[in-house]
Amino acid sequence: MLSEVDQNTMKEKAAQRAADTVWSGMRLGVGTGSTVKFFIDALGKRRKEGLALGAVVTTSDRSRQQLENLGFTVGELSDVEHLDLTIDGADRVDSHLDGIKGGGGALTMEKNVAVHSLHNTWIVDESKVVDHLGGFPLPVEVLPISAKQVFNQFADEGLLPRFRTTDTNERYVTHYGNFIIDLYIDPLPAPRGLASYLDSTVGVVEHGLFLGICDTVIIAHEDNTIEIKKRQ
Repeated sequence: MLSEVDQNTMKEKAAQRAADTVWSGMRLGVGTGSTVKFFIDALGKRRKEGLALGAVVTTSDRSRQQLENLGFTVGELSDVEHLDLTIDGADRVDSHLDGIKGGGGALTMEKNVAVHSLHNTWIVDESKVVDHLGGFPLPVEVLPISAKQVFNQFADEGLLPRFRTTDTNERYVTHYGNFIIDLYIDPLPAPRGLASYLDSTVGVVEHGLFLGICDTVIIAHEDNTIEIKKRQ
C-alpha cells in the first residue's frame, strides 16, 4: 500500500502534466479535490511565468479561494457560453474513461461544468484506476423533501444506500441544500443502466456516474511514470 507521501508525490506529477496543457486565453474549468489542489498550485506557477486565462470557473469554494489567493479572477459558469477545458480529479476511472465522482460532495456542480466544456481531463494516481467501476460508494444527490422515499426505493432495489453524514453524525448538506445518498453496491453491474435509472428517479438531483464525459486521463504511477489515456 502506498504511503500518503508517495501518493501525494504521484498526484503532484499528474497535476503538473495537466497544468502544462493549459494555454493563455483558455476558458478553463477547475474541479476540486486533493489532486486538483496540486494542479492549482502548478497553475499559479505558470501564471507567474505569464499565463493569462480568458476565464476561470471552478466547482467548489475551496478551489475558488485557492485560485483567488494565487491571483486568478474566478467567474461563474453562467458568465460563459462554454469552457474550452475542464481539469478535475476522479474517485474511480475505468478502461473506457468512465468514472465515479462526487466523493467530496460537489457532484452536481462538477457535472454541470464538465458537460459545458469542450474537453475534459481527469488527473489521478494509479490507485483510482479500475477495470470495472466500483470500489467506491456512488453518490446520489437528492432533494430533502423526498429523501426518505428515495432512500427506501434504493433499498428495495438492492442498491445498499446510506445517507452521507458529517463528523457530528448529522446529514451532510450539499452546496445546494440537498442530501447525499451513497450507494454501496460493488461493483456496479451496469453503469449505463444504473445511470438511466437514477436519471429517471423523481427526487434525484444528480448522481456521480460520469459516463462519456472525459476525453483524457492523466495517470501518475508509483514507478514515477506518467500515463496518458485518451478516449477512442
